[in-house]
Amino acid sequence: MNSRTRAITLIAVLGFVAFLLWSTLSSQRVECAVTIDFRGRPGNATASAATEANALREAQTAACGPLTGSMDERVACASQPPLTRHCRSL
Repeated sequence: MNSRTRAITLIAVLGFVAFLLWSTLSSQRVECAVTIDFRGRPGNATASAATEANALREAQTAACGPLTGSMDERVACASQPPLTRHCRSL
């Protein structure tokens, strides 16, 4: 492989990586932070998504993860309203 081919390959790979990064970050328009209390244990998390509803759901799912041990507990935790929630546009 000569140096010109390497340079073109490197530029193509960097362009592809830049496109992936841009497309991932551009879809994240809202960031939400939640605090929950599940069976006396507090948890908090932050998530971003395209809509506020999706960001809230993802943040609650992330906050419930370390507090639960089974699918039943995850469902129960996710169905509880958060103690606090704060959303902002990105």
